[in-house]
Amino acid sequence: MTRQSMSDADHPDAAGTAPRHRWVACASPQGLHRMAYTEWGERDNARVLICVHGLTRVGRDFDYLAARLSERYRVICPDVVGRGMSDWLKDPAGYAVPQYVADMVTLIARLDVPAVHWLGTSMGGLIGIVLAALPGSPIERLILNDVGPVIEQAALARIGDYVGQTPEFANMDEAITYVRGVSAPFALENDAQWRFITEHAVRPTQDGRLRLHYDPAIAAPFRTAFAQGGVDLWPMYDAIRCPTLVMRGERSDLLSHATAAAMCARGPRAGLREIPGVGHAPMFMNDAQVAVVREFLLAQS
Repeated sequence: MTRQSMSDADHPDAAGTAPRHRWVACASPQGLHRMAYTEWGERDNARVLICVHGLTRVGRDFDYLAARLSERYRVICPDVVGRGMSDWLKDPAGYAVPQYVADMVTLIARLDVPAVHWLGTSMGGLIGIVLAALPGSPIERLILNDVGPVIEQAALARIGDYVGQTPEFANMDEAITYVRGVSAPFALENDAQWRFITEHAVRPTQDGRLRLHYDPAIAAPFRTAFAQGGVDLWPMYDAIRCPTLVMRGERSDLLSHATAAAMCARGPRAGLREIPGVGHAPMFMNDAQVAVVREFLLAQS
């Protein structure tokens, strides 16, 4: 696919901090692909936080949080392959957690640090579970944002209704209306926030319209997993040994309260924080949600 140039527009409340835009070459059985990421904070800061987005989202979703943690962290926010400014895979079967984990290992090698903290929303949390479970994992602290080892069927059905679709929009206002519809559970607080997450999740077409900024082929492995009954990562979760926090939207249809409670009782015995008034998933675009992340990541450090 043809890349558009990255925008330097920050979140409306990003306190004057701007990200740096970079790429790293990753390998798949079909060859090399480039994964884009934004980087915040001092390049030589050994304290690194990696923030990984959900299924159809992009790394710029974390701008608000990254700007506010960049004094303490070098914050890295990748566009998972097939999304945003990253390349699209030649074989859609690669749009699955094993490839994503391999790409993240390559990214961490590029950063040249022995350990990282990890914040993963939805799909980004699934990647985090698998990576954190591996022997010798570089993840020292793990936040799973509204996701667990199993996913509720209702959420899989809801997401399946729109993932892989390729709607086009005449203008940004139409795109915002669409994103507000499919992402209503985010429960964002104002029009500026909805505009921001839309601007980074669409790209222009050749005829000047707008379309969603991901490869529609990411839907194929998702629907295969759905048909097979979803995922079961309990064995991986039980192998995690690093301090872990589960954040759950109070109204989430993807992470049930029962699953979250079980995550507190087994494996790393995670802590649990529920975010009132939010579904799937908290987006860290207000200070209260950022404070939960800061408190956990910087505890005893």
